[in-house]
Amino acid sequence: MDVRIKTNIDFTVSGSSLEDALAEFDELTVQGLLQEILDKAIACDDISVVISEGPNTLEEYDTQTNGPS
Repeated sequence: MDVRIKTNIDFTVSGSSLEDALAEFDELTVQGLLQEILDKAIACDDISVVISEGPNTLEEYDTQTNGPS
């Protein structure tokens, strides 16, 4: 029988680590990164990740740390 689990995760990551992770793969988002981690760790059939606060893309991170261009 399938089991649905819903959770909220709040974490802090260093800016340089986040920037490195997002820059390594073109078009990667924090949402996509978390989906990949969860899928590889426990092979989920259906993963939905929603970023409710904080940057989701490298561009959003740059805007928050360097201000608008």
